[in-house]
Amino acid sequence: MRVRERLGISNRRQRQLTRAMELSLVGIFFIGLDRGNLGIMINAGMAFAITLVPAILERDYQIPMDAGLTLWITTAVFLHAVGTLGPYQNVWWWDHVTHGLSASLVAAVGYATVRALDAHYDDVYLPPRFMFIFILMFVVAFGVIWEVIEFGVSGLAVVFGGRAVLTQYGLDDTMLDLMFDTVGGLITAIWGTAYLSDVVGALTERLDNRMRGAEYGRRDD
Repeated sequence: MRVRERLGISNRRQRQLTRAMELSLVGIFFIGLDRGNLGIMINAGMAFAITLVPAILERDYQIPMDAGLTLWITTAVFLHAVGTLGPYQNVWWWDHVTHGLSASLVAAVGYATVRALDAHYDDVYLPPRFMFIFILMFVVAFGVIWEVIEFGVSGLAVVFGGRAVLTQYGLDDTMLDLMFDTVGGLITAIWGTAYLSDVVGALTERLDNRMRGAEYGRRDD
């Protein structure tokens, strides 16, 4: 049974929570504007843009994004945007929670993509145990790349005398971030894949349709 079913959260309630967070992101953007803080504005703006992605995927690419998946994505970016208002500096566990949530989303994207490729190509077979390890390695690799980006952005801000949009707080913080990235990957590997079966099916169908379209095109030529 899915977690949201155990908690008794209806689809309607999940959509309401998603809309509330989207509106809050708009408010956070204007808080950043009022403070003259470019970092808050950029993070809130990017977070709001990401919340629109599920609707675009469903409308333009027929990839099913149910209320639970949309809430999952929105919660991750919303908490990150809220963190730029102060919790990242004042609440010791905030960064860890946002890293874990973000990592679970990265793991979900990697899992859905690779499972679709596995289902589409007959000569590709990925055992379940390999998928578990792949999710963890994919998340850790992405986490390392993200930490390098944070380091680079912070360094450029120092060089040019501006305020960093992304901030790195030292080696200990980086190691903790990677640890919580791994936790997020574990959560997806153990429980999250149940939420992604419809997405995997839709991606596989799109790959199959593109393959058939390419074959028909070659026959016409």
